[in-house]
Amino acid sequence: MVRPEYSSPPDIFYNEDEAKKYVRNSRIRDIQSQMTERALELLVLPESPCLLLDIGCGSGISGMTLNESDHFWIGIDISIHMIKAGLQNEAHHGGDMILADMGKLMRFQPCIFDGVVSISALQWLCNWDKKDESPKVRISTFFKWLYNCMKRGARAVFQFYPDSAEQIETLTSFAMKAGFGGGVVVDFPNSAKSKKYYLCLWIGTAVVSHLPEPLEDEEHNDIANTNRRHNKKTKKQIKKNKEWILKKKNQRRMKGLDVKRDSKYTGRKRKGKF
Repeated sequence: MVRPEYSSPPDIFYNEDEAKKYVRNSRIRDIQSQMTERALELLVLPESPCLLLDIGCGSGISGMTLNESDHFWIGIDISIHMIKAGLQNEAHHGGDMILADMGKLMRFQPCIFDGVVSISALQWLCNWDKKDESPKVRISTFFKWLYNCMKRGARAVFQFYPDSAEQIETLTSFAMKAGFGGGVVVDFPNSAKSKKYYLCLWIGTAVVSHLPEPLEDEEHNDIANTNRRHNKKTKKQIKKNKEWILKKKNQRRMKGLDVKRDSKYTGRKRKGKF
C-alpha cells in the first residue's frame, strides 16, 4: 500500500472526499483522539487552561480533544477541504483554524504558545513536492518559526509516521539546530499494529532533562484505551451541567462570537414534546 505522502502533495491528497472520511469515519476519529490524548500526556501541561498550537489540525478532531481538556487552541492546515469540514462540523469551537503551509514561515507572536501538538503531519515535510522547495529547507524553516513562537520551558509533541531511521535523524537534527532539546519516544515498539512514534521537543533544560517513558505492552494499551473511552463518557456527562455551559458561553463571548443571553432556564433539561 502506497503511503499517502507519496501519492500526492497534502493539499491535493486531502480533497473533499478525503475530508468527509475524517468527519464520518468513527474509527479514524477514535484513533486520532487517542493519539491526541497521548500527546497531551507527553506535554505534561499545568492543570490551568493553556493556549496550544495544533499543527496539521485537519478537520479538528484533535482540536475537539484539546477543547475537552479545557485548552484553547489555534490550528493550521494546508488543506482548505479539511478546514471547511471542521467548520461545518463545528469542530472549531474552542479554537481557531488557519489555512497555512507549515513548511513556510509563520509569524505568530513570539513566546505565545504553552505547548504544541501535531498528529500524523510531520512526515509530510520530508517530501519533495515542488522543484523549488527542498525538504531540508522546509524542515529548517518550520522548526525555526516554531521555536520562536513557543514559551520557554514549553513542549511540542509530534505523532508521525517515519519511513526510515534516516528520516527520524533528519527531523531530529534540524530540531536540535533550531535550539530544541528532546528526542523520539516509541510506544509499543514490539507491536507492528500499535507502534507509534512521538517526537518530543522542549525549549530550555531547566524544567525537562529527559524523555518521557514509552508505553510498552498491548495489555496496557487496551486498558489505557478503555479508560480513555470511560473518561470521554464521564466528560460528556459533566458537559450537561449549567456550570460547564456558562463557562463555554463565556469563552465564546471572549472570542467575539454571538451567544444567546443567559437566563434561569440555561442548563435546564427541556421537557419532552407531545
